[in-house]
Amino acid sequence: MDLVPALEEPLKKVLGPATAKVMAEHLGLHTVGDLLHHYPRRYEERGQLTHLADLPMDEHVTVVAQVDDARLLTFASAKAPRGKGQRLEVTITDGSGRLKLVFFGNGVHKPHKELLPGTRALFSGKVSVFNRRLQLAHPAYELLRGEDADETVDTWAGALIPLYPATAKLESWKIAKAVQTVLPSAQEAVDPLPGPLQEGRGLVSLPEALLKIHRPHTKADIEDARARLKWDEAFVLQVALARRRHADSQLPAVARKPKQDGLLTAFDAKLPFTLTEGQQKVSKEIFDDLATEHPMHRLLQGEVGSGKTMVALRAMLAVVDAGGQAAMLAPTEVLAQQHHRSITEMMGELAEGGMLGGAEDSTKVVLLTGSMGAAGRRQALLDLVTGEAGLVIGTHALIEDKVQFHDLGLVVVDEQHRFGVEQRDALRGKGKQPPHLLVMTATPIPRTVAMTVFGDLDTSVLDQLPAGRSPIASHVVPAADKPHFLSRAWERVREEVSNGHQAYVVCPRIGDEDDDPKKSKKKPSPEDEAEKRPPLAVLEVADQLARGPLQGLKVEVLHGRMPPDDKDAVMRRFAAGETHVLVATTVIEVGVNVPNATAMVIMDADRFGVSQLHQLRGRVGRGSAAGLCLLVTEMPEASPARQRLTSVASTLDGFELSRIDLEQRREGDVLGQAQSGARTSLRMLAVIDDEDVIAEAREEATAVVAADPDLDGLPGLRTALQALLDEEREQYLDKG
Repeated sequence: MDLVPALEEPLKKVLGPATAKVMAEHLGLHTVGDLLHHYPRRYEERGQLTHLADLPMDEHVTVVAQVDDARLLTFASAKAPRGKGQRLEVTITDGSGRLKLVFFGNGVHKPHKELLPGTRALFSGKVSVFNRRLQLAHPAYELLRGEDADETVDTWAGALIPLYPATAKLESWKIAKAVQTVLPSAQEAVDPLPGPLQEGRGLVSLPEALLKIHRPHTKADIEDARARLKWDEAFVLQVALARRRHADSQLPAVARKPKQDGLLTAFDAKLPFTLTEGQQKVSKEIFDDLATEHPMHRLLQGEVGSGKTMVALRAMLAVVDAGGQAAMLAPTEVLAQQHHRSITEMMGELAEGGMLGGAEDSTKVVLLTGSMGAAGRRQALLDLVTGEAGLVIGTHALIEDKVQFHDLGLVVVDEQHRFGVEQRDALRGKGKQPPHLLVMTATPIPRTVAMTVFGDLDTSVLDQLPAGRSPIASHVVPAADKPHFLSRAWERVREEVSNGHQAYVVCPRIGDEDDDPKKSKKKPSPEDEAEKRPPLAVLEVADQLARGPLQGLKVEVLHGRMPPDDKDAVMRRFAAGETHVLVATTVIEVGVNVPNATAMVIMDADRFGVSQLHQLRGRVGRGSAAGLCLLVTEMPEASPARQRLTSVASTLDGFELSRIDLEQRREGDVLGQAQSGARTSLRMLAVIDDEDVIAEAREEATAVVAADPDLDGLPGLRTALQALLDEEREQYLDKG
């Protein structure tokens, strides 16, 4: 019979069903291998004390400290009216601060005997506040005695005490003892790294790395182990992506070379401005890809307002020139309509194919969204299947089965992070052969994330703003500390309007949630009740502004639940300058282009992420006049949310902001794992800090896959790859 490999052994067989159940439910650990890859988050040295001064509220913590004082108190209570109730209060110290531990009732006897002054121990519990002082109520603890006095402590603690990511149900030292039980199995770990790579980079073996990470004798042991385990994570991930790139490169595609003096040439001749150097360079990269007989897979990223849509449109026109069709997939109807409007305006008579007055090399540009009327939809579908329409811009409605193309040659996906891989692939499957793919994102991505999340795509970066773009001044408006700052913000909006410009006001919610059965009814907070803060919903803010500080100005609202025709009409009026102030949700976050809009006030700005704030801010300063972005917040100055807003206000560099954003989020969110329900595969690797490791691993992975695409000669690597990528996870890796 087949023996189960040591690292695949279920924990319930090794540790018993009770412990295994807690590990599975609270830490997601099921096998010996899972537990061996549950690494300590930090280490304590014997004699070294942690900082009690830095304990976070309401979090489960483990500290190493010494008992300073212990008092047993007797008190009367409902259960013990004659004063027989007992409470043990223990004060522990670590040199940086003091902390009270409290034990009640029958739970006082054991700690009363053990936690004597001078005793050192590991304490674990949830930090709470009583009488305005931090405390741990009924903490679990493990005494740290001398090596001779207690051999078991020495066996799992060694010279350095590992502290593991733990939960209230499973303290760090219980995990440590479980690790001690399975640690001999580490000798049987199958090494995923090819021998030459491991030796060439001076990395320890995987079994040695696992032993050293869990039971280090010196700090150098920890560094050796971390260096090796980071390489494993980076390399296996990059092999997965390299295999995807390799598989894509083997697919056939129709080469799309633009004809001389065709639609693209006519369009370029119409442009009232010169393309930036960056736009020309990126366009050349794309045209070179389109001219090959394998499908292009390219990511186009750049700063807000750097002209990505122009680059994408030129690529689409090149494909139409070559006899194919191009589709642009947008995440929202507002954005699809905006793209359709701006593209038809830029193309002029070149977008009037088959119509009276259309230019000789013109084509038809159609819009396809889910809420279109039956007649318009029928005509759009007919134009696509006959090839009459060379360009189509649409939402997920483009993916439906009944949508057929005459010859789909290029798919442009705008704001990639909003689409699942299934949606992207469904559209790609509509070509006679796989169409070329251009993925656009207006969220600048650090190089390391591009190499991991979008590692199956070649990357082009636009980091130049077109001529005529103006700087944007950004300021935090602390409405709670300085209410007069908010009054001044509305005065600034009126000043912009009086100078002939327009403004946006952005709110986190719509405001009619109580009328929507799908939304849960939420009681207003005491602050809202007392009107200590401005309402933070579009409908309420618009009404308040129109009757108050912006009285006399034309104020309109825009949000996602409005009928499509109404949304389009509002955007048209704003674009035409008929509306002074547009109060909107984040539907204006991407793609909306009104050069005359110079001011933006973002209410409750702390509720938005860094990248989202940068996106929103990019809607102003799109013309010759300078832009102004005001970030309104009620958060106190020392709060992380306020510091985040200060970061946004201090720089217009989207790449710098994306680093800040990434540092504030879990790696797993970045890698798209959160939506798949799978835990992130990155336990040791930090996407920002380990850029060199990721870049080198990508090079090594590309070479390995080129030499042996099926990894036939590397069974250990194949096993690691299977563990990393079940089918669902592979899809989400691709999704990004």
